[in-house]
Amino acid sequence: MTQAPAHPRSVRRRHDREIVALAVPAFGALVAEPLFVMADSAIVGHLGTAQLAGLGIASALLMTAVSVFVFLAYATTAAVARRVGAGDLPSAIRQGMDGIWLALLLGTAVIAVVLPTAPFLVDLFGASDTAAPYATTYLRISALGIPAMLVVLAATGVLRGLQNTRTPLYVAIAGFVANAVLNVALVYGAGLGIAGSAWGTVIAQCGMAAVYLGVVIRGARRHGASLRPDAAGIRASAQAGVPLLVRTLSLRAILMITTAMAARLGDADIAAHQIILSLWSLLAFALDAIAIAGQAIIGRHLGAGDARGARDVCRRMVEWGIAVGIALGVLVVLSRPALLPLFTGDSSVREAALPALVIVALTQPICGVVFVLDGVLMGAGDGPYLAWAMLLTLAVFAPVALLIPTLGGGLTALWAAMTLMMTVRMLTLWLRTRSGRWVVTGASR
Repeated sequence: MTQAPAHPRSVRRRHDREIVALAVPAFGALVAEPLFVMADSAIVGHLGTAQLAGLGIASALLMTAVSVFVFLAYATTAAVARRVGAGDLPSAIRQGMDGIWLALLLGTAVIAVVLPTAPFLVDLFGASDTAAPYATTYLRISALGIPAMLVVLAATGVLRGLQNTRTPLYVAIAGFVANAVLNVALVYGAGLGIAGSAWGTVIAQCGMAAVYLGVVIRGARRHGASLRPDAAGIRASAQAGVPLLVRTLSLRAILMITTAMAARLGDADIAAHQIILSLWSLLAFALDAIAIAGQAIIGRHLGAGDARGARDVCRRMVEWGIAVGIALGVLVVLSRPALLPLFTGDSSVREAALPALVIVALTQPICGVVFVLDGVLMGAGDGPYLAWAMLLTLAVFAPVALLIPTLGGGLTALWAAMTLMMTVRMLTLWLRTRSGRWVVTGASR
């Protein structure tokens, strides 16, 4: 007897439950990451202005280095999820181990570069004579934790691919608590100053990496997957990550251009821009959580050969992205009278920020679609298209943004250009998903 097809409403409810189950813990883990920097800043800030300035410069360098390798999480999630969908758990975990070995190799290479060049990098960021020694100290010590940070990225991708976002949430919370406790103990208890903050972060990151490795190793032993490095597998992981690296670098270039142009508009505008960019990044965490769910779910459906299921999930996730984007936009508009005074008491900064904040609120539905479709195509392993699409977006955005200081319009015009950037991204991603070329089934793309 042929089984009747599921009712569309019941299918949507099943998709909704799965999206929420993956996205909510992912959001918690994403929010926990910037809390590391906030905790360090709060503790080091009491040492003095020069120490805090040094921490700010070193943290910016470290976060840039680590964010460049975020493909370790994205590419691993997609590859592992496909094999989970195909019912091959040993191969899924083996794929994850290749990503972890790649993370260790890349982390070691970064240490080799950062340790001898730390003073030059700090100077390149324009550190003052008083802040530079503290920035160099923090950067050199914290660089020792970069392999652990990259292992955390890769292992997070493994667990996401295995449809597990709860463990990364628990590890992130535990890591944040450990980092805060260690910082206080080493900075003030042991009297190590800013070096104690750096060592506390390194120890916390290494602890997080050890927990992740323990989880992955137990899974590998349970399913008989090899833990030894495989040159071909590591090379394949690197090749899959190259397009996503290009995508990430293009996005970083867009953000750097935006900040550089804001700096040319004047002190009030750059201060207002930092506030708006911080809020924009915070809103992005909520939307990125849905994208992470998309990576895991889409990869699993395609690995199982379920092209129709992948399309249905994509459609439902776009609806989620739009709905969450509208909700976030309304929240920003309603809270704007109380929001800006939290950041500044300068009326000129608030006046510059308010129109840009309204633009950010109005464009949240667009951002919702962009983040979701980005996650869908990552889950499908469509990295080369994502790279070319982001390069095109950069080519459209850069000349517009670079002309703003000359043509006028201030910060409002700059964030209108950011809206143009997100609109171009939305169009390129929408055209790709509509074409159906991303729907490639099987255990590997």
